[in-house]
Amino acid sequence: KREINTVLADVIKHMTPDRAFEDAYPQLQSVIRKILTYFHDFSALFSMERFLPFLDMFQKDSVRVEVCKSIMEVFIKHQLELTRDPVILNAMLHICKTMHDSVNSLTLEDEKRSLALLIIGFVRMVSFGRDFEQQLSFCVEARATFCNLEPVLVQLIHTVNQLAMETRRVMGGNHSRKTAAFVRACAAYCFISIPSLSSIFSRLNLYLLSGQVALANQCLSQADAFLKAAVGILPEVPRSINVEGKLRSSESFLLDFINNFLATLLVVPDHPEHGVLYLVRGLLNMVQDYTWEDNSDAKVRVYISALPLLAAMSQETYLYSIPKVDSNETLYGGDPKFLSEINKLCETLIGQILDHLKVLTRDEGFDKSSPVALQQSVRRQSALAFSLFGVLLAHGDLRNNKLSQLSINLWNLSHKHGYCEARVSVRTLEYIKHQAQQPDMAHLSDTIQRLVLQSRT
Repeated sequence: KREINTVLADVIKHMTPDRAFEDAYPQLQSVIRKILTYFHDFSALFSMERFLPFLDMFQKDSVRVEVCKSIMEVFIKHQLELTRDPVILNAMLHICKTMHDSVNSLTLEDEKRSLALLIIGFVRMVSFGRDFEQQLSFCVEARATFCNLEPVLVQLIHTVNQLAMETRRVMGGNHSRKTAAFVRACAAYCFISIPSLSSIFSRLNLYLLSGQVALANQCLSQADAFLKAAVGILPEVPRSINVEGKLRSSESFLLDFINNFLATLLVVPDHPEHGVLYLVRGLLNMVQDYTWEDNSDAKVRVYISALPLLAAMSQETYLYSIPKVDSNETLYGGDPKFLSEINKLCETLIGQILDHLKVLTRDEGFDKSSPVALQQSVRRQSALAFSLFGVLLAHGDLRNNKLSQLSINLWNLSHKHGYCEARVSVRTLEYIKHQAQQPDMAHLSDTIQRLVLQSRT
Protein backbone atom coordinates (compact mmCIF):
# COMPACT_ATOMS: atom_id res chain seq x y z
CA LYS A 1 0.00 0.00 0.00
CA ARG A 2 2.73 2.49 0.98
CA GLU A 3 4.75 1.91 -2.18
CA ILE A 4 1.71 2.18 -4.45
CA ASN A 5 0.76 5.43 -2.73
CA THR A 6 4.28 6.77 -3.30
CA VAL A 7 4.20 5.92 -6.99
CA LEU A 8 0.79 7.54 -7.40
CA ALA A 9 1.99 10.68 -5.63
CA ASP A 10 4.96 10.90 -7.99
CA VAL A 11 2.78 10.44 -11.08
CA ILE A 12 0.42 13.18 -9.86
CA LYS A 13 3.40 15.48 -9.19
CA HIS A 14 4.73 15.10 -12.73
CA MET A 15 1.45 15.00 -14.65
CA THR A 16 -0.46 17.88 -13.02
CA PRO A 17 1.61 20.89 -14.27
CA ASP A 18 0.20 22.29 -17.51
CA ARG A 19 -2.47 19.52 -17.40
CA ALA A 20 -0.01 17.07 -18.92
CA PHE A 21 -2.34 14.23 -17.87
CA GLU A 22 -4.66 15.14 -20.78
CA ASP A 23 -2.13 13.64 -23.22
CA ALA A 24 -1.55 10.49 -21.16
CA TYR A 25 -5.00 9.02 -20.45
CA PRO A 26 -4.17 5.55 -21.90
CA GLN A 27 -1.04 5.30 -19.74
CA LEU A 28 -2.88 6.52 -16.63
CA GLN A 29 -5.66 3.98 -17.28
CA SER A 30 -2.99 1.31 -17.55
CA VAL A 31 -1.74 2.26 -14.07
CA ILE A 32 -5.25 1.84 -12.68
CA ARG A 33 -5.66 -1.54 -14.39
CA LYS A 34 -2.36 -2.80 -12.95
CA ILE A 35 -3.35 -1.80 -9.44
CA LEU A 36 -6.79 -3.42 -9.74
CA THR A 37 -5.29 -6.62 -11.10
CA TYR A 38 -3.28 -7.27 -7.93
CA PHE A 39 -4.91 -5.18 -5.18
CA HIS A 40 -8.36 -6.25 -3.96
CA ASP A 41 -8.41 -4.88 -0.41
CA PHE A 42 -10.75 -2.01 -1.20
CA SER A 43 -10.68 -0.50 2.25
CA ALA A 44 -6.91 -0.17 1.98
CA LEU A 45 -7.13 0.97 -1.64
CA PHE A 46 -9.61 3.76 -0.99
CA SER A 47 -7.83 4.89 2.17
CA MET A 48 -4.63 5.55 0.19
CA GLU A 49 -4.01 9.25 0.40
CA ARG A 50 -3.30 9.56 -3.34
CA PHE A 51 -5.74 7.13 -4.96
CA LEU A 52 -8.77 9.42 -5.26
CA PRO A 53 -6.64 12.44 -6.29
CA PHE A 54 -5.16 10.17 -8.98
CA LEU A 55 -8.71 9.46 -10.22
CA ASP A 56 -9.38 13.20 -10.36
CA MET A 57 -6.82 13.52 -13.16
CA PHE A 58 -9.27 11.80 -15.49
CA GLN A 59 -11.01 15.02 -16.50
CA LYS A 60 -12.44 13.86 -19.82
CA ASP A 61 -15.94 12.56 -19.08
CA SER A 62 -15.87 9.49 -21.30
CA VAL A 63 -12.48 8.35 -19.93
CA ARG A 64 -13.53 9.11 -16.35
CA VAL A 65 -16.63 6.94 -16.70
CA GLU A 66 -14.64 4.08 -18.23
CA VAL A 67 -12.21 4.17 -15.29
CA CYS A 68 -15.11 4.16 -12.81
CA LYS A 69 -16.68 1.21 -14.61
CA SER A 70 -13.43 -0.75 -14.47
CA ILE A 71 -13.18 -0.14 -10.71
CA MET A 72 -16.81 -1.20 -10.21
CA GLU A 73 -16.36 -4.41 -12.20
CA VAL A 74 -13.38 -5.45 -10.07
CA PHE A 75 -15.20 -4.49 -6.86
CA ILE A 76 -18.26 -6.60 -7.72
CA LYS A 77 -16.06 -9.56 -8.69
CA HIS A 78 -13.68 -9.53 -5.72
CA GLN A 79 -15.59 -7.92 -2.81
CA LEU A 80 -17.00 -11.20 -1.54
CA GLU A 81 -18.31 -10.00 1.84
CA LEU A 82 -21.04 -7.47 2.54
CA THR A 83 -19.61 -4.22 3.84
CA ARG A 84 -20.45 -1.22 5.97
CA ASP A 85 -16.90 0.21 5.89
CA PRO A 86 -17.35 4.00 5.65
CA VAL A 87 -14.15 4.36 3.58
CA ILE A 88 -15.46 1.92 0.98
CA LEU A 89 -18.99 3.35 1.03
CA ASN A 90 -17.89 6.96 0.57
CA ALA A 91 -15.50 6.10 -2.27
CA MET A 92 -17.98 3.83 -4.04
CA LEU A 93 -20.79 6.37 -3.76
CA HIS A 94 -18.47 8.92 -5.37
CA ILE A 95 -17.56 6.50 -8.18
CA CYS A 96 -21.16 5.41 -8.75
CA LYS A 97 -22.35 9.03 -8.74
CA THR A 98 -19.77 9.82 -11.45
CA MET A 99 -21.21 7.03 -13.60
CA HIS A 100 -24.82 8.05 -12.86
CA ASP A 101 -24.21 11.72 -13.62
CA SER A 102 -22.81 10.84 -17.05
CA VAL A 103 -26.28 9.73 -18.17
CA ASN A 104 -28.16 12.18 -20.39
CA SER A 105 -30.81 12.14 -23.09
CA LEU A 106 -28.28 10.91 -25.68
CA THR A 107 -27.09 7.93 -23.62
CA LEU A 108 -27.95 4.63 -25.30
CA GLU A 109 -30.25 2.22 -23.46
CA ASP A 110 -27.58 -0.49 -23.41
CA GLU A 111 -25.16 1.90 -21.72
CA LYS A 112 -27.80 2.91 -19.14
CA ARG A 113 -28.49 -0.76 -18.44
CA SER A 114 -24.77 -1.49 -18.04
CA LEU A 115 -24.24 1.40 -15.61
CA ALA A 116 -27.38 0.49 -13.64
CA LEU A 117 -26.22 -3.13 -13.21
CA LEU A 118 -22.87 -1.97 -11.83
CA ILE A 119 -24.52 0.41 -9.35
CA ILE A 120 -27.01 -2.29 -8.33
CA GLY A 121 -24.05 -4.59 -7.69
CA PHE A 122 -22.69 -2.02 -5.23
CA VAL A 123 -26.07 -1.45 -3.53
CA ARG A 124 -26.44 -5.20 -2.92
CA MET A 125 -23.03 -5.34 -1.21
CA VAL A 126 -23.96 -2.76 1.42
CA SER A 127 -25.18 -4.14 4.74
CA PHE A 128 -25.33 -2.55 8.17
CA GLY A 129 -26.29 -5.81 9.85
CA ARG A 130 -29.03 -5.25 12.38
CA ASP A 131 -28.60 -1.49 12.31
CA PHE A 132 -31.76 -1.22 10.20
CA GLU A 133 -32.11 2.54 10.58
CA GLN A 134 -28.62 3.07 9.14
CA GLN A 135 -29.47 0.77 6.23
CA LEU A 136 -32.62 2.80 5.52
CA SER A 137 -30.61 6.03 5.70
CA PHE A 138 -28.21 4.63 3.10
CA CYS A 139 -31.17 3.79 0.83
CA VAL A 140 -32.50 7.34 1.23
CA GLU A 141 -29.13 8.78 0.21
CA ALA A 142 -28.82 6.32 -2.69
CA ARG A 143 -32.29 7.21 -3.97
CA ALA A 144 -31.34 10.88 -4.16
CA THR A 145 -27.97 10.06 -5.75
CA PHE A 146 -29.17 7.64 -8.44
CA CYS A 147 -32.60 9.06 -9.26
CA ASN A 148 -32.11 8.95 -13.06
CA LEU A 149 -31.50 5.20 -13.35
CA GLU A 150 -34.81 3.41 -12.89
CA PRO A 151 -33.43 -0.13 -12.37
CA VAL A 152 -31.42 1.19 -9.40
CA LEU A 153 -34.55 2.74 -7.87
CA VAL A 154 -36.39 -0.56 -8.32
CA GLN A 155 -33.56 -2.38 -6.53
CA LEU A 156 -33.63 0.15 -3.67
CA ILE A 157 -37.39 -0.37 -3.20
CA HIS A 158 -36.84 -4.14 -3.11
CA THR A 159 -34.03 -3.61 -0.59
CA VAL A 160 -36.25 -1.55 1.70
CA ASN A 161 -39.04 -4.13 1.53
CA GLN A 162 -36.52 -6.85 2.41
CA LEU A 163 -35.38 -4.64 5.27
CA ALA A 164 -38.93 -4.44 6.63
CA MET A 165 -39.29 -8.23 6.42
CA GLU A 166 -35.90 -8.77 8.06
CA THR A 167 -37.01 -6.52 10.92
CA ARG A 168 -40.08 -8.70 11.35
CA ARG A 169 -37.97 -11.87 11.30
CA VAL A 170 -35.47 -10.58 13.86
CA MET A 171 -38.24 -9.35 16.16
CA GLY A 172 -40.14 -12.62 15.81
CA GLY A 173 -43.31 -10.75 14.96
CA ASN A 174 -43.31 -8.99 18.36
CA HIS A 175 -43.27 -5.40 17.27
CA SER A 176 -42.34 -2.70 19.72
CA ARG A 177 -43.46 0.85 19.02
CA LYS A 178 -39.98 1.62 17.68
CA THR A 179 -40.05 -1.36 15.34
CA ALA A 180 -43.54 -0.53 14.10
CA ALA A 181 -42.44 3.04 13.44
CA PHE A 182 -39.45 1.77 11.45
CA VAL A 183 -41.62 -0.53 9.31
CA ARG A 184 -43.95 2.42 8.61
CA ALA A 185 -40.89 4.46 7.60
CA CYS A 186 -39.96 1.69 5.14
CA ALA A 187 -43.50 1.76 3.76
CA ALA A 188 -43.32 5.54 3.40
CA TYR A 189 -40.02 5.24 1.51
CA CYS A 190 -41.61 2.83 -0.97
CA PHE A 191 -44.82 4.84 -1.31
CA ILE A 192 -42.85 7.99 -2.13
CA SER A 193 -40.44 6.22 -4.50
CA ILE A 194 -42.77 4.09 -6.63
CA PRO A 195 -44.56 6.96 -8.46
CA SER A 196 -41.23 8.19 -9.85
CA LEU A 197 -40.85 5.00 -11.93
CA SER A 198 -41.78 5.32 -15.59
CA SER A 199 -42.50 1.60 -16.14
CA ILE A 200 -46.17 0.99 -15.37
CA PHE A 201 -45.59 -2.69 -14.56
CA SER A 202 -42.71 -1.85 -12.22
CA ARG A 203 -45.09 0.45 -10.36
CA LEU A 204 -47.90 -2.11 -10.28
CA ASN A 205 -45.70 -4.98 -9.09
CA LEU A 206 -43.94 -2.87 -6.47
CA TYR A 207 -47.24 -1.48 -5.12
CA LEU A 208 -48.42 -5.08 -4.75
CA LEU A 209 -45.16 -6.27 -3.18
CA SER A 210 -45.05 -3.32 -0.78
CA GLY A 211 -48.68 -3.93 0.15
CA GLN A 212 -47.90 -7.58 0.90
CA VAL A 213 -44.92 -6.58 3.06
CA ALA A 214 -47.03 -4.03 4.93
CA LEU A 215 -49.68 -6.70 5.55
CA ALA A 216 -47.06 -9.14 6.84
CA ASN A 217 -45.98 -6.46 9.31
CA GLN A 218 -49.56 -5.74 10.45
CA CYS A 219 -49.46 -2.24 8.93
CA LEU A 220 -53.02 -2.40 7.59
CA SER A 221 -53.53 1.24 6.63
CA GLN A 222 -50.25 1.27 4.68
CA ALA A 223 -51.17 -2.01 2.94
CA ASP A 224 -54.54 -0.54 2.04
CA ALA A 225 -52.89 2.56 0.55
CA PHE A 226 -50.52 0.48 -1.62
CA LEU A 227 -53.28 -1.78 -2.96
CA LYS A 228 -55.61 1.15 -3.68
CA ALA A 229 -52.77 2.90 -5.51
CA ALA A 230 -52.25 -0.20 -7.66
CA VAL A 231 -55.94 -0.36 -8.58
CA GLY A 232 -55.90 3.37 -9.29
CA ILE A 233 -53.18 3.18 -11.95
CA LEU A 234 -54.59 0.17 -13.84
CA PRO A 235 -56.30 2.46 -16.40
CA GLU A 236 -52.85 3.83 -17.29
CA VAL A 237 -51.61 0.46 -18.60
CA PRO A 238 -51.03 0.91 -22.36
CA ARG A 239 -52.17 -1.79 -24.79
CA SER A 240 -48.58 -2.38 -25.89
CA ILE A 241 -45.26 -2.06 -24.06
CA ASN A 242 -41.59 -2.12 -25.00
CA VAL A 243 -39.96 -5.43 -24.08
CA GLU A 244 -36.25 -5.63 -24.92
CA GLY A 245 -36.63 -3.15 -27.75
CA LYS A 246 -39.77 -4.73 -29.26
CA LEU A 247 -43.39 -3.65 -28.91
CA ARG A 248 -45.50 -6.39 -27.37
CA SER A 249 -49.10 -6.61 -26.24
CA SER A 250 -49.38 -5.80 -22.53
CA GLU A 251 -52.41 -8.05 -22.08
CA SER A 252 -50.61 -11.17 -20.80
CA PHE A 253 -48.56 -9.09 -18.34
CA LEU A 254 -51.70 -7.36 -17.08
CA LEU A 255 -53.53 -10.67 -16.60
CA ASP A 256 -50.58 -12.09 -14.64
CA PHE A 257 -50.57 -9.05 -12.38
CA ILE A 258 -54.32 -9.16 -11.77
CA ASN A 259 -54.18 -12.86 -10.88
CA ASN A 260 -51.43 -12.16 -8.33
CA PHE A 261 -53.46 -9.26 -7.00
CA LEU A 262 -56.55 -11.44 -6.60
CA ALA A 263 -54.55 -14.03 -4.66
CA THR A 264 -53.45 -11.33 -2.21
CA LEU A 265 -56.96 -9.96 -1.71
CA LEU A 266 -58.07 -13.12 0.12
CA VAL A 267 -56.13 -12.08 3.23
CA VAL A 268 -56.79 -8.32 3.01
CA PRO A 269 -59.44 -7.29 5.55
CA ASP A 270 -62.10 -4.81 4.43
CA HIS A 271 -61.51 -1.24 5.52
CA PRO A 272 -64.04 -0.27 8.24
CA GLU A 273 -64.94 2.95 6.43
CA HIS A 274 -65.63 1.32 3.06
CA GLY A 275 -68.19 -1.16 1.80
CA VAL A 276 -68.00 -4.93 1.73
CA LEU A 277 -65.30 -6.29 -0.63
CA TYR A 278 -64.48 -2.74 -1.72
CA LEU A 279 -61.02 -3.63 -3.10
CA VAL A 280 -62.40 -6.59 -5.06
CA ARG A 281 -65.17 -4.38 -6.46
CA GLY A 282 -62.70 -1.59 -7.22
CA LEU A 283 -60.48 -3.96 -9.17
CA LEU A 284 -63.40 -5.46 -11.11
CA ASN A 285 -64.74 -1.98 -11.92
CA MET A 286 -61.35 -1.02 -13.35
CA VAL A 287 -61.30 -4.24 -15.39
CA GLN A 288 -64.80 -3.47 -16.65
CA ASP A 289 -63.84 0.04 -17.78
CA TYR A 290 -60.40 -0.79 -19.19
CA THR A 291 -60.00 -0.55 -22.97
CA TRP A 292 -59.00 -4.10 -23.87
CA GLU A 293 -57.75 -5.18 -27.28
CA ASP A 294 -60.29 -5.83 -30.02
CA ASN A 295 -61.57 -9.42 -30.02
CA SER A 296 -60.03 -9.97 -26.60
CA ASP A 297 -61.35 -12.34 -23.92
CA ALA A 298 -59.09 -10.89 -21.23
CA LYS A 299 -61.86 -9.17 -19.28
CA VAL A 300 -63.87 -12.38 -19.11
CA ARG A 301 -60.79 -14.34 -18.09
CA VAL A 302 -60.38 -11.97 -15.15
CA TYR A 303 -64.00 -12.58 -14.18
CA ILE A 304 -63.40 -16.34 -14.32
CA SER A 305 -60.28 -15.90 -12.17
CA ALA A 306 -62.22 -13.84 -9.62
CA LEU A 307 -64.76 -16.62 -8.96
CA PRO A 308 -62.31 -18.90 -7.06
CA LEU A 309 -61.33 -15.91 -4.90
CA LEU A 310 -64.96 -15.22 -4.01
CA ALA A 311 -65.54 -18.92 -3.32
CA ALA A 312 -62.52 -18.92 -1.00
CA MET A 313 -63.84 -15.81 0.76
CA SER A 314 -67.09 -17.60 1.56
CA GLN A 315 -65.31 -20.36 3.51
CA GLU A 316 -65.48 -20.52 7.29
CA THR A 317 -61.68 -20.91 7.42
CA TYR A 318 -59.54 -19.33 4.72
CA LEU A 319 -56.97 -21.30 2.73
CA TYR A 320 -54.13 -19.15 4.05
CA SER A 321 -53.72 -16.25 6.44
CA ILE A 322 -51.17 -13.81 7.81
CA PRO A 323 -50.19 -14.14 11.49
CA LYS A 324 -51.82 -11.47 13.67
CA VAL A 325 -53.89 -10.10 10.76
CA ASP A 326 -57.64 -10.67 10.98
CA SER A 327 -58.97 -11.39 7.49
CA ASN A 328 -62.64 -11.13 6.51
CA GLU A 329 -63.30 -14.63 7.87
CA THR A 330 -62.74 -13.19 11.35
CA LEU A 331 -64.26 -9.77 10.72
CA TYR A 332 -67.53 -11.12 9.34
CA GLY A 333 -67.56 -14.57 10.96
CA GLY A 334 -69.74 -16.10 8.24
CA ASP A 335 -72.30 -13.29 8.48
CA PRO A 336 -75.25 -14.05 6.12
CA LYS A 337 -75.14 -10.51 4.70
CA PHE A 338 -71.46 -10.94 3.79
CA LEU A 339 -72.15 -14.30 2.12
CA SER A 340 -75.12 -12.73 0.31
CA GLU A 341 -72.86 -10.00 -1.10
CA ILE A 342 -70.40 -12.64 -2.33
CA ASN A 343 -73.21 -14.61 -3.99
CA LYS A 344 -74.58 -11.50 -5.70
CA LEU A 345 -71.14 -10.65 -7.05
CA CYS A 346 -70.65 -14.22 -8.29
CA GLU A 347 -74.01 -14.11 -10.06
CA THR A 348 -73.10 -10.82 -11.71
CA LEU A 349 -69.75 -12.15 -12.93
CA ILE A 350 -71.22 -15.41 -14.24
CA GLY A 351 -73.92 -13.40 -16.03
CA GLN A 352 -71.26 -11.25 -17.71
CA ILE A 353 -69.29 -14.34 -18.75
CA LEU A 354 -72.37 -16.05 -20.21
CA ASP A 355 -73.31 -12.89 -22.13
CA HIS A 356 -69.83 -12.84 -23.65
CA LEU A 357 -70.08 -16.52 -24.63
CA LYS A 358 -73.35 -15.80 -26.46
CA VAL A 359 -71.91 -12.80 -28.30
CA LEU A 360 -68.94 -14.80 -29.59
CA THR A 361 -71.07 -16.77 -32.08
CA ARG A 362 -73.50 -14.01 -32.98
CA ASP A 363 -72.91 -11.91 -36.06
CA GLU A 364 -71.49 -9.03 -33.99
CA GLY A 365 -68.91 -11.38 -32.42
CA PHE A 366 -66.95 -11.89 -35.64
CA ASP A 367 -66.74 -11.07 -39.32
CA LYS A 368 -69.52 -13.33 -40.63
CA SER A 369 -68.08 -13.24 -44.16
CA SER A 370 -64.92 -14.97 -42.96
CA PRO A 371 -64.97 -18.72 -42.16
CA VAL A 372 -61.63 -18.30 -40.37
CA ALA A 373 -63.08 -15.60 -38.11
CA LEU A 374 -66.01 -17.87 -37.24
CA GLN A 375 -63.65 -20.74 -36.46
CA GLN A 376 -61.53 -18.53 -34.18
CA SER A 377 -64.62 -17.23 -32.42
CA VAL A 378 -65.90 -20.75 -31.80
CA ARG A 379 -62.50 -21.82 -30.47
CA ARG A 380 -62.52 -18.90 -28.03
CA GLN A 381 -66.05 -19.78 -26.93
CA SER A 382 -65.04 -23.42 -26.35
CA ALA A 383 -61.96 -22.49 -24.29
CA LEU A 384 -63.84 -19.99 -22.10
CA ALA A 385 -66.77 -22.34 -21.53
CA PHE A 386 -64.40 -25.12 -20.44
CA SER A 387 -62.54 -22.71 -18.10
CA LEU A 388 -65.78 -21.67 -16.43
CA PHE A 389 -66.87 -25.32 -16.20
CA GLY A 390 -63.60 -26.11 -14.39
CA VAL A 391 -64.17 -23.28 -11.90
CA LEU A 392 -67.74 -24.41 -11.15
CA LEU A 393 -66.55 -27.99 -10.73
CA ALA A 394 -63.75 -27.02 -8.34
CA HIS A 395 -65.46 -24.25 -6.38
CA GLY A 396 -69.22 -24.47 -6.91
CA ASP A 397 -71.81 -26.46 -4.97
CA LEU A 398 -73.20 -28.68 -7.74
CA ARG A 399 -75.94 -29.95 -5.44
CA ASN A 400 -77.63 -26.73 -6.50
CA ASN A 401 -79.75 -27.78 -9.49
CA LYS A 402 -79.32 -24.45 -11.26
CA LEU A 403 -75.54 -24.56 -10.91
CA SER A 404 -75.38 -28.22 -11.87
CA GLN A 405 -77.38 -27.59 -15.04
CA LEU A 406 -75.16 -24.61 -15.89
CA SER A 407 -72.04 -26.74 -15.55
CA ILE A 408 -73.52 -29.40 -17.87
CA ASN A 409 -74.47 -26.72 -20.43
CA LEU A 410 -70.94 -25.31 -20.31
CA TRP A 411 -69.41 -28.76 -20.82
CA ASN A 412 -71.64 -29.40 -23.80
CA LEU A 413 -70.93 -25.96 -25.25
CA SER A 414 -67.18 -26.43 -24.89
CA HIS A 415 -67.37 -29.78 -26.72
CA LYS A 416 -70.00 -28.80 -29.27
CA HIS A 417 -67.58 -28.18 -32.13
CA GLY A 418 -64.84 -30.61 -31.09
CA TYR A 419 -62.24 -28.00 -30.12
CA CYS A 420 -61.59 -29.31 -26.60
CA GLU A 421 -58.44 -31.39 -26.22
CA ALA A 422 -59.65 -34.97 -25.84
CA ARG A 423 -56.94 -35.94 -23.35
CA VAL A 424 -57.88 -33.09 -21.01
CA SER A 425 -61.58 -33.93 -21.28
CA VAL A 426 -61.01 -37.62 -20.49
CA ARG A 427 -58.84 -36.79 -17.48
CA THR A 428 -61.47 -34.35 -16.25
CA LEU A 429 -64.15 -37.02 -16.45
CA GLU A 430 -61.91 -39.45 -14.58
CA TYR A 431 -61.41 -36.84 -11.87
CA ILE A 432 -65.17 -36.28 -11.52
CA LYS A 433 -65.76 -40.05 -11.26
CA HIS A 434 -63.14 -40.24 -8.52
CA GLN A 435 -64.69 -37.29 -6.67
CA ALA A 436 -68.15 -38.86 -6.92
CA GLN A 437 -66.93 -41.75 -4.76
CA GLN A 438 -66.01 -39.41 -1.91
CA PRO A 439 -68.35 -38.86 1.07
CA ASP A 440 -71.00 -36.16 0.42
CA MET A 441 -70.09 -36.06 -3.30
CA ALA A 442 -72.54 -38.65 -4.63
CA HIS A 443 -74.46 -35.90 -6.45
CA LEU A 444 -71.61 -35.79 -8.98
CA SER A 445 -72.67 -39.25 -10.21
CA ASP A 446 -75.81 -37.70 -11.71
CA THR A 447 -73.80 -34.90 -13.26
CA ILE A 448 -71.26 -37.16 -14.92
CA GLN A 449 -73.99 -39.20 -16.60
CA ARG A 450 -74.96 -36.10 -18.52
CA LEU A 451 -71.46 -35.12 -19.66
CA VAL A 452 -70.71 -36.42 -23.13
CA LEU A 453 -67.61 -36.35 -25.31
CA GLN A 454 -68.19 -35.09 -28.82
CA SER A 455 -65.67 -35.37 -31.59
CA ARG A 456 -65.17 -32.78 -34.29
CA THR A 457 -67.49 -33.24 -37.28
